[in-house]
Amino acid sequence: MKIFSNFESGNIHVVLADSPDDIQLTIPADNQSDFAQWFHFRLESQPDISHHISLQNLSTSAYPEGWKEYDVVASYDREEWFRIPAEFDGDTLTFTVIPEYGSMYFAYFAPYPYDRHLDLLHQAQTHFHCRLETLGATLDNHDISLLTIGEPADGKKNIWVIGRQHPGETMAEWFIEGLLQRLLDATDTVGRALLDNVVFHIVPNMNPDGSIRGHLRTNAIGVNLNREWQTPSLERSPEVYYVRERMLQTGVDMFLDIHGDEAIPYNFVAGSEGVPAYDARMEGLEKAFKRVLLTITPEFQDEHGYEKNVPGTANLTVATNWVAQEFKCLAYTVEMPFKDHIDYPDEFYGWSPERSVAYGQDVLAGIWAVVDKL
Repeated sequence: MKIFSNFESGNIHVVLADSPDDIQLTIPADNQSDFAQWFHFRLESQPDISHHISLQNLSTSAYPEGWKEYDVVASYDREEWFRIPAEFDGDTLTFTVIPEYGSMYFAYFAPYPYDRHLDLLHQAQTHFHCRLETLGATLDNHDISLLTIGEPADGKKNIWVIGRQHPGETMAEWFIEGLLQRLLDATDTVGRALLDNVVFHIVPNMNPDGSIRGHLRTNAIGVNLNREWQTPSLERSPEVYYVRERMLQTGVDMFLDIHGDEAIPYNFVAGSEGVPAYDARMEGLEKAFKRVLLTITPEFQDEHGYEKNVPGTANLTVATNWVAQEFKCLAYTVEMPFKDHIDYPDEFYGWSPERSVAYGQDVLAGIWAVVDKL
């Protein structure tokens, strides 16, 4: 029996693996940080034998509440990712599996491989209206890639969509894959209508270093990019620095920052009501967008989510808040669950890549419904 994490986005520490009935593991923290939550490993063992696996020391993980009612994600072929029931006692997550084959992968959520990321970028650039550009390099010398979709013209709106500031939130790039599929589909009138009026600026992966290293929340040197937007630097957060500079050049009429939430088993959005610039117009845009999403898809709801900020108290180092304050525009953080969507549960898959893709397609229709109000 062997356990591996020596691959892209792999992350696990083996405490004990002498017997299938007592496999003890812990989750290493992101480099130079205390954020420990993302795991991704491969078990190679004899099939058709029960394996009992425990993830330990989770009371000191980044989000202990994220393990409550969480089921482990697993795959035999790295294409279909299904759920394995797990139990959490406040410190240890335990689950039992009888592998059908000799090798099996486990992860916190279905990974979005870097090769797929590159495929997404280069397939998008073959669309007539799409241009792929490298804004700069990360600290590990990976590309900070931007897709610009649409022909700039007077009167056109500039809409920015970014994902995976927190690299372990892989559902964000699955979501953007779905949004791009619909936007670039020549037979889909939603995409065609939008591109008559909008230029999209899309960064599918803000944090390739963390993605490859197997981090949950930070870049190569342990920096949380979603706390860098007020004063980014090339030394700490080039990912934010380069994207922010381009935003200042293009302007922003709408901004979506795509994320995943460890604890809350719902899809929801978090707005910018706490920024000093927030006014009745911005509030009206937020309400209109939420009304549209509630109409389009039952995957979205507006009863559960984060508490709203008191006016004037928003943290302007956070992307959504900084963008809303700087550009006086509609800006939302879009959150999806690591767990299942409790209103529409799926016992076998939970919240999944497929549902994330479909949700991205739905949200694009929501953008179309409010674009005239921007």
